[in-house]
Parts: sequence; structure tokens; C-alpha cells
Amino acid sequence: MASAISHLGRVLSRLKTAEVAKAAKCVVQTRFFHLQNASRGTMKLDMPSLSPTMSEGSIIKWHKKEGDAVAPGDDLCDIQTDKAVVTMDTDEEGILAKIIMPENSKDVKVGTLIALMVEEGDDWQNVEVPADAGAAATGGGKSEAEIPAAETPTTPSQSVGPIGPSVRKLMEEYNLFGVSVPGTGPQGRLTKGDILNYIKTKSLTKQVLPVELTPPTQPAVASTPVLPPTESSLPGSPPPVLDMEGAEFVDLELTSMRKTIAKRLTQSKTTIPHAYMSVECDLGAVTKMRNQLKSENVKVSVNDFIIKASALALQRVPSVNSVWQGDTAQSSSAVDVSVAVATDQGLITPIVKNAAYLPVDEISSTVKELAVKAREGKLQLSEFQGGSFTISNLGMFGISEFTAVINPPQTAIMAVGTSRLVLNNEGKPQTNLTVSLSYDSRVIDETEASQFLEVWRDVMENPSFMVSGSPRSKLAADFA
Repeated sequence: MASAISHLGRVLSRLKTAEVAKAAKCVVQTRFFHLQNASRGTMKLDMPSLSPTMSEGSIIKWHKKEGDAVAPGDDLCDIQTDKAVVTMDTDEEGILAKIIMPENSKDVKVGTLIALMVEEGDDWQNVEVPADAGAAATGGGKSEAEIPAAETPTTPSQSVGPIGPSVRKLMEEYNLFGVSVPGTGPQGRLTKGDILNYIKTKSLTKQVLPVELTPPTQPAVASTPVLPPTESSLPGSPPPVLDMEGAEFVDLELTSMRKTIAKRLTQSKTTIPHAYMSVECDLGAVTKMRNQLKSENVKVSVNDFIIKASALALQRVPSVNSVWQGDTAQSSSAVDVSVAVATDQGLITPIVKNAAYLPVDEISSTVKELAVKAREGKLQLSEFQGGSFTISNLGMFGISEFTAVINPPQTAIMAVGTSRLVLNNEGKPQTNLTVSLSYDSRVIDETEASQFLEVWRDVMENPSFMVSGSPRSKLAADFA
């Protein structure tokens, strides 16, 4: 009996030990699972592609700082794309653990890691940063505050990048090699203005460079012919060209938007066969209609009528309302009119969508709202990406007439000048306006271009069509 009890005790002891070991194993597994989750909980935020043509961007401002909680839809940072400043948000939820690319990081390649997030409750302060973080960024990817002290140039000609011939010449004349001159150009590069400012501040004078004289190997020829006086040495000759070596110049840095504009304009003019056509219209009826609407406290501009008339004409001549899709031009089902707006960074074209179905006063309010957002850099991608036709109006600058460059993938753009007083056939004054249509001759022929301008002029000279409600009113019946 005693032996049986002893055996039972040993069995129970072994069972207890197994349970303890099993429980301990569960704890270890749970801890390992938690550590795995902590690793998996690290979320990478890469530089996004915010437009079809964007290859790099600059981080203007961070709206969150390290340690801040982030909820879906929160604004993270402002990014300067090739077209506008766009606010980047996120669909993730967690803690912003590490900002890899700080504010003023320029030319950061798309796909480059810019920040790390972790889940709530994780140790965000000790998040592991990948070793290759920021490797895809260009030299401009570092902000000035992040450049290590070891990168501070010891001589202006060695570590600030290449210098121009005029800068090198000045440095030689004033013996500035080996002197630390702060550079204000891109990536700290020395400019001519930097050298001139340094010379002016230090009141330096040119160094007289020694001239090595070598004895002639042959005796001088005494019978050198005397040349006749040149034109510049005769009395009354124009003054010689002034030496501009000491003049101050300012290097103009191109923004990413202006670089993109230049690239697209070059592409447009070299790949699209532009053709041009102009028409004049009488603004008398539009002026009368504006005054009538003004008496009803509705303020609209001539440009609002131009947009509405263009939208109706695009409905009537759909070939002008077309865009390229790959190697094929297709007529757009929607009439979305892009309106060129000047900003400090360059031109941008926010879109008045479904313009043919909007009343003139709604077009006016839409254009005003988009123009304000464009100048403040707050346009969303959907507000300036796309469009089927563009209007560029320089009338406010007193430009009477001009031609515009087609905005690909669109096939046409209309340039609007300023209105002017002329005498009509009856000798009476009237206000005329000239517009010029630039069109892709591969898609639009002369007949279609002239038909579009004819419809546009008839609508402008009969503005009641634009305020009668339905875009397919009497106008559509007349031209059916």
C-alpha cells in the first residue's frame, strides 16, 4: 500500500512538472509572438508618386512630429511635387516613430523611405531604422541641418561641387583658394554672387599675378607691316563693350514645377504638330448680360462666359474635346475645362468639371475657389489632374492676342486676349475680343477647328443660351 502511494506521488509530481513546463513554453511563445508583432508593426512611409509625371519631390513641412499619434486621414506632411504642393495623408493608425527625411529635404526620389510608424503601445523611441534608409534620395535629399560637420568645405573648390569659370577666375584673381566662403547655391554650391559679396565685405583687392617673360628665340622682325586703323579706333566709333566682370549677378534656381513645365512645353512643341486659328466676337451682349446679373447681385466675369461658351462648343464639336490615350486620341465623354492660373511656382491648370452643365455663376465661384487653392498650394490631385480642354487668358495683362502651347495629352487650347473698342461696319463703337485656338492637326482638321470657333462666337454673342438652364437648348437645335 505504501509503495502504491509513493508511486502515485511520483506520477503526480511528473504531471505537475509537465504542466509547469507547458505553461512556461506558452509564456515564451506568447513573448516571442509579441516580439514578432512588434517587428511586424513597423510601418514604412515612402515618398509617394502624387502625379503621373512625378519622379521626385521635396518635403516642405511636417504636420506631425515624432511621438505623435496618427489616425486615418490625418495630414502628415506637405510635399512639393512637379506641379503643386500636395498634402500627404495616411490610411494607417499608430505612432509616428521616426522622421527619416526632415523638412526642406529636396529632390527625394519616389519610393524613398521618409518616415516610420509603429502601432500604439510599441516602443516608438527605439524603432529600428533600416540601414539603407534614404539611400535612394539624391544629394539634395539631406537638409542643411543634417549635413555632418565633416562635409563642411575646407576649400571652396573641393567639396562644394563644381564651380563655374567666372567663379574660378575671381578666386584666382583675389587668391581665395583655401579660404572658407559660404555658398548659397543649390546644395551649398558657390556662386559668383557669393564671391563678389565676400570680396565686397572684406574689401579685397586683386592680386597682381607674376608674368613670366621668356627671351625671344629669334630676333624681332623690323619689317612688320603697319595695319590701317580699325573702325573702333576712328573718331565717332561706337564705345567698346564694357567689362562686366565686377557686376553682381543672381543665380535663379528652377523649382521642380518650372522644370516640369519646361519639359512638357518642349515635348508639346517637338511632338505635336500645332495649327492655329483665330476669331473675333462682339462682347456687347455679354456686357449687357453681366450688368443685368449684377443688378440681381450676381457677379460674373467675361472669363466665366468664355468658359461656359467653350464647354457648349466642345459638346457640339467633340473632336476638339479629345485627349490622347497611348497612341490613340479619344473623344472625352465629360467636358472638363482646365483654366490656367499663375502661381509663384509657375502655371497650374485647375479643372472646372462638367462645365457645360454648370450655370455661369457657379462656374464663377468654382474658378475663384480653385484659383485661391492653387496660389496657396492646396489643390488636390483630382482638382488639377486631367481635363479635356484648356483656356489661357492673358487679357488682364493687356495682351491683345497670342497663341498658346497645347497641354498634352489634350489636343487643343484656347488663348484669350484683352477686349478692345473698335468701329463696326456702321461706324459705331463696339467691344471686340480675339481668341486663338491651337490644335493638334493629327486629330482636328481645319473644318472642325473653324466649326468650334463659330459655335463659340455665336454663343458669346447670344449669351442667353448660357443662362437658360439646359446646355442643349435652342443652340443645339440651331446647329443640329
